[in-house]
Amino acid sequence: MEPKSQEPAGGLLGRLSYFTDMLAWPLRTSHYLELVNPLWTTHALQARVEKVWDETKDARTLTLRPGLNWRGHRAGQHIRVGVPVGGMHYTRTYTISSPPERDDDCITITVKAHPGGRISSHLVRQVKVGSYLPIGLPQGEFMLPDATPVQPLFISAGSGITPIMSMLRSLVARDRLPPTVHVHYAPHDYDVIFGKELKALAEKHPHYHLHLVFTQELGGQATGNNRFSAEQLNELCPDWRHREVYACGPASLLAAIESHWQAAGLSRHVHVERFRAAFSEIPQDAVGGRVSFARSELVVDADSSTNLLRVAEDAGLNPNHGCRMGICHTCDATLKSGCVRDLRNGNVINETGQLIQICVCAAAGDCEIDL
Repeated sequence: MEPKSQEPAGGLLGRLSYFTDMLAWPLRTSHYLELVNPLWTTHALQARVEKVWDETKDARTLTLRPGLNWRGHRAGQHIRVGVPVGGMHYTRTYTISSPPERDDDCITITVKAHPGGRISSHLVRQVKVGSYLPIGLPQGEFMLPDATPVQPLFISAGSGITPIMSMLRSLVARDRLPPTVHVHYAPHDYDVIFGKELKALAEKHPHYHLHLVFTQELGGQATGNNRFSAEQLNELCPDWRHREVYACGPASLLAAIESHWQAAGLSRHVHVERFRAAFSEIPQDAVGGRVSFARSELVVDADSSTNLLRVAEDAGLNPNHGCRMGICHTCDATLKSGCVRDLRNGNVINETGQLIQICVCAAAGDCEIDL
């Protein structure tokens, strides 16, 4: 079965809209269609929540039906999801956990509620069937190659299972599942997202080798010997040198994986997907400062580690933003004065008029931002 694809709204509908838009000016026909059915809009892409399913105590899968402008995704890709909370609009990025071969024109995202995560908690606890969420088109390069067959080693932890699950489901749907090793880390057995499906997959496909590694005792105490290590890797996947590695999970796990394969001279075989930007260590003498948001006429105190996007949101502002990882540049703002620190590399930026990415920059003394 080949992945489904859907062209953006066009053809006869596009030509008809060209004429009706002239009558609808200064709005567009799409704005009026939105009042009837938000999925019919062409000026923005929305999705209707069709179903919610609790995977674990703090993770939920949302089945979404995208609107007209949707196009097919590839397994492993992600989308931006708009979430209205408390009168403000936030954007977060989530991996599509369903395969492209799904035949009901729906997709799924699987969200884990993080402590203190207001948006993830809202999606897991508050979003109801029938809600509409703005979404973006699929993005990302964390994908299996189409032409070249590989023998994958999947390494995942926590919600890092989501792009791996999309890949596995896609391979099974196309009857192309190769000899595969999958190492997944979770605190306990009941914390494994998609746990039942993964175990059923291992039972049905003998060449899919699943290793669930639990990192905590039942009382909550960490088990130090169950973290990623060279010894553990050799035991669970003796032929790791001959496999392509696809890894997704916490920054510490990804750093350990990249370091191990780099030491072996095999970095080219490692493919990682990060949920957050990789930050450098903050200097011990780093200081925050007073942040002035010029257009908003708002001044707040900030520390040296909290990104300026979060500082602005906590102060009641709602800046444009997208990936929150320093990739998409949606949050770019002008530094009018003062200093900020790029959290990814520790570099201090103090050039007046320079564009900065507020999702990955923190105050490095007093500063003024054009927001």
